[in-house]
Amino acid sequence: MSSPTCSIQYRPDLQLLVVRWPADAPFAQLQVDFEAVLHAAQEHQAARWLLDVRRREELTPQLAEWTTHEFFPRAADALRPQSLRIGVLASPGRMAVYERDEVQRDTLAYGLDGARTYRLRLFGEEGSVIEWLQR
Repeated sequence: MSSPTCSIQYRPDLQLLVVRWPADAPFAQLQVDFEAVLHAAQEHQAARWLLDVRRREELTPQLAEWTTHEFFPRAADALRPQSLRIGVLASPGRMAVYERDEVQRDTLAYGLDGARTYRLRLFGEEGSVIEWLQR
């Protein structure tokens, strides 16, 4: 399954959904992409997601706010009784933005908080994210 701006692949061998964005996209398109991810997750009963955003350079507070406060909680509810685990594969440049931009840092801290109905973690290497998702 694909959209013009991302690829969505279910990996039955790992029981996870792999989503890759090869480039940036406008906020409205990313919302469409995330809805397609949820649809695929429901279709495959996949509550473990690898989101590869290494090639997306644009970081908008609007998207971060929407995913952590609205979309991920709604997706977690939709996939119950499974627990939604989201491993984000990020570039070093993106990680640096998370560290230096206060709004991004605060939004990320909110999403990483263990009190959320989903589990979110950031990774720099694909092997590490797959290992975490398999726990």
